[in-house]
Amino acid sequence: MATRRPFELSPEDLQQHLEEMVDAVFSDLVSEFLLMPMGKGFQQYADFRDAYEILKRTSNSFNNFSEAAVNSALEENSRVLGVIRSILGMTAPEWAELARSELNSDITQGAARTLDRLCREDPDYIRNALLRYQDRVMNAQKSGRPLPTRPKTLARLDSLVTCAINHIVKGAPEDQEGFIHRLAKFDTRRGLESLKYAAAENVPYAVLLYERYLGRPFAGHRDAVSELVGEVMENAVEERLRQAGVSYRKTGRAERIPGFGQAPDFCIPDEISPIAVIEAKITSDDGTARDKVARIKELETQRNDYVAAGRSSYEVIACIDGRGFRQRREDMRQLLLRLNGKVFTAATLDRLISHTRISELVTRHG
Repeated sequence: MATRRPFELSPEDLQQHLEEMVDAVFSDLVSEFLLMPMGKGFQQYADFRDAYEILKRTSNSFNNFSEAAVNSALEENSRVLGVIRSILGMTAPEWAELARSELNSDITQGAARTLDRLCREDPDYIRNALLRYQDRVMNAQKSGRPLPTRPKTLARLDSLVTCAINHIVKGAPEDQEGFIHRLAKFDTRRGLESLKYAAAENVPYAVLLYERYLGRPFAGHRDAVSELVGEVMENAVEERLRQAGVSYRKTGRAERIPGFGQAPDFCIPDEISPIAVIEAKITSDDGTARDKVARIKELETQRNDYVAAGRSSYEVIACIDGRGFRQRREDMRQLLLRLNGKVFTAATLDRLISHTRISELVTRHG
């Protein structure tokens, strides 16, 4: 006999078989951390390697690691910026903060993230920015107008490059008791000597593995696409609704909707007179899962207030996945009871419409 799921049970059966249903949901949850969406800004290894080789060539295998050499590489391929950041071993916001504190740059953490992303997405981004600036300079010279100031983006880039070169050339200071310096890595510990050694490819594999152990492979990319990870479930729900011809209203991020203190991800068919609302969430972290469960329970509380005000009731539906939800059994018990079992995972999403009131709005079959 196939394992039953909570959305198939009556409220009475759900109460009686609650622990069994918690186990059923947990067994369906997928550890999504093994797969991540690439997103628009994902950089394949071949592209990263090409940028690295450009930097290596313009700097003469890092024997001439100067601002002129680095800027030449950046003009040839904007993705060199990511190579330099990887040598530093910092996130874009950390690099920006270093430039702010040491060079009094006005680059913000947000601006650094944006610049980092634009350079990943478009290898010609810096070259085009320079060409636009040079055109403005030439036009000013021809017309006798004052020369334009250097664009803010390029000025901020200059500060990042200067800051990076200073630290990479200098390397890590002597170890302090109880502390480890961020540049105490095999390729930066002794400044250019370490970097040139790494560039010569005489690197023991164990050292590379240790660097990965410290840095968590794909951590930077995972942070960059964290919102896309959450959208995987939203996109899956949306595809189901479209295939069935169901009218729906998908809300925007942080959107405010009249009548809802907290907006759900979907209102079916709309927010004016819904028959169902859906919250779609994925998480691999138990703390984040707790917060997401709290959001879903708040939607159920809002529904109860809605009914108490004399309006028609609607279903609150949770579409969840990720190992984070598996860590908190009591949260799952409460979620199942408060939503009358209307909890779906990626493994059971094919039954979302047939086992909820959304089936009332189906206009397309097969």
